[in-house]
Amino acid sequence: MLDQAFVLFEGFNLFWLVAAVAGGIFGALIGANYAFGFTGVTVLVAFGIAAATGSDYGFSYIAFGPVFGPHVAFAGGTAATAYAAYRGYTDSGKDINSSLAGLGKVDVWWVAGAFGALGYTMQVLIAKIPWFGSHTDSVALTVFLSGVLARILFGKTGVFTSSFGTLAEGRAWLRYQEKPSQVLTIGFASSAVAAGVALFIANYSVLNPVSKETGAVFAANAHVFTFAISALTIFLLVLGAKTPVTHHITISAGLGAVVFLPIVNGNWFAAFAIGIAFGLFAAFGAEVAQRLTFKDGDTHIDPPAAIIWLANTAVVSVAALVS
Repeated sequence: MLDQAFVLFEGFNLFWLVAAVAGGIFGALIGANYAFGFTGVTVLVAFGIAAATGSDYGFSYIAFGPVFGPHVAFAGGTAATAYAAYRGYTDSGKDINSSLAGLGKVDVWWVAGAFGALGYTMQVLIAKIPWFGSHTDSVALTVFLSGVLARILFGKTGVFTSSFGTLAEGRAWLRYQEKPSQVLTIGFASSAVAAGVALFIANYSVLNPVSKETGAVFAANAHVFTFAISALTIFLLVLGAKTPVTHHITISAGLGAVVFLPIVNGNWFAAFAIGIAFGLFAAFGAEVAQRLTFKDGDTHIDPPAAIIWLANTAVVSVAALVS
């Protein structure tokens, strides 16, 4: 455990605040999307830590914590990208694929560090909001709000787009993932995989745990395994492959399936179908988000993050209503 002298208030301490500054700078140096890919790597590492120790620290303090957490590293890199364009160092405030180390601009890196610290602080505060903090994805909501703040500070366009339907070339998010038929197909396939894998991990972890603690950690995080795989595919996207972006779909489908499994009395098929439904909700929700905040903007407001927190809230709220 960390020395209590570092603790400023419950859930927040100076040690991790400084680490978050470094995490934000890291996100800018290698590029926001590369940083998010490393979130996927660290989630898989966290499963290994849980298997060996029975601890969830790998998830709480590494993968989704103050260094590699998307609200720190990805959000820091995204804000730095917006700032670099604002200062005229780069041509685009939406190019989150590019590393900013090569610019050699220290002010860009420190803006990323500031947003890393802000992301850590904001996530802790959101998590402390009565009811809502425990009924949403505070990490994803922080990523979304951080992007909105970066747009306000460094962008020349408003937060919301001027028209919902028009998708001009060069402005849209993913041209091969915008039509209803494309979103439906990608959403269904990704949801089915995620829901099925999450159900298997959660069920097997409870029935055949290495230890009670390990089983509990695996079951609680079963929905993020395919999220990690989706995050890893971002590496392919950055390198030029036209891969779909699916992490908002897989995390929502996996969560929906696992949360509803006990509610439907262990009926795997029913939980599987419910998971797919929530995954499709996230798939179409991200496209709505990109049309509302991304396509005409000059900075990156993340469409997946915009829907992940909402889908998470929908899953746990509906589950509470029907259980």
